[in-house]
Amino acid sequence: MKILRIFSAVAVFLIFSGISVNGQCKAFAKKICLPELESYTHDGNYHAALLVEGEEAELFKTFYSDMEYRLAVCGEEALSRIEFIVLDANKNVLFTNKDTNYSRTWDFKLQSSQQLRVIIKVSSTAPQGTAPASGCVSIMFGFKIKS
Repeated sequence: MKILRIFSAVAVFLIFSGISVNGQCKAFAKKICLPELESYTHDGNYHAALLVEGEEAELFKTFYSDMEYRLAVCGEEALSRIEFIVLDANKNVLFTNKDTNYSRTWDFKLQSSQQLRVIIKVSSTAPQGTAPASGCVSIMFGFKIKS
């Protein structure tokens, strides 16, 4: 019975700590990354996660022709470099911010509607034997309709 109470308490703690981290990352996305969209209209989605140096995350998103887009990737200061790579359905690299000194945004327009894959890589710069840094990383999308 005592073990059941301890297990229940730990489960509740883990559930609420996950909600707290997710809420903090969403607040980070709104405060820091949303302004990176500038004159683009935000698509209304907040994609944010807590990542540790050396980790990767990926996201699939559909984009439509005749629209201009801005992709913005932001990370907390504790994370050194955040690389993002955009691939098409055939795994062709359309863009990597590694080629543009790890820029935080990419503006693009597609000839045809398609689903793209965005891969986020958090570079590891921690000296061996030390704990890697962690922090929120956000991916935001904005658009302009062609007039």
